[in-house]
Amino acid sequence: MSEREEAFVHPTAVVDDPGAIGAGTRIWHFCHVMAGARIGSGCVLGQNVFVAAGARIGDGVKVQNNVSVYEGVELEDGVFVGPSAVFTNVSTPRAEVSRRGAFERTLVRRGATVGANATVVCGNTVGAHAFVGAGAVVTGDVPDHALVVGVPAARIGWMCACGARLGDDLVCPECEARYAERDGRLEPGGRGGS
Repeated sequence: MSEREEAFVHPTAVVDDPGAIGAGTRIWHFCHVMAGARIGSGCVLGQNVFVAAGARIGDGVKVQNNVSVYEGVELEDGVFVGPSAVFTNVSTPRAEVSRRGAFERTLVRRGATVGANATVVCGNTVGAHAFVGAGAVVTGDVPDHALVVGVPAARIGWMCACGARLGDDLVCPECEARYAERDGRLEPGGRGGS
């Protein structure tokens, strides 16, 4: 049995051949996965998700309803994308000018969260275990573990890999992992504190 056969594809979804879909992935109502897209194992694509040719989705990714993952966008393993989040792939789109050769890469690193209705402007990287709050607009790179909110998105704190917000002591209130802040970056394994 091929990986495609092991995945669940709802009867209303359209999955173009050839596509690479990992085992255990579930593709729900009214999704469209174009030929040339790559989706890892154990993923969930909610209702009305579009995945373009050339888009890359790692293992264990959850993409909620009404999200389009365009060519040039890569979601690494364990990424969560909230409902109606937006990715772009061209900085200067025009209806009358073809920009197909100008797609910019957008990378969402392992374990990151992009909240509902957030927008990630193309050409930027959302760091590992970062958290983009609902409705935020990401216009620059987001550091690993950063919590960013607003328009444009700005860092207001740090997040543990487990998903809990860190306090000033940089010790996770849920899993007790410790971090240290150095040069505007968060590093695991610290003693806590800044």
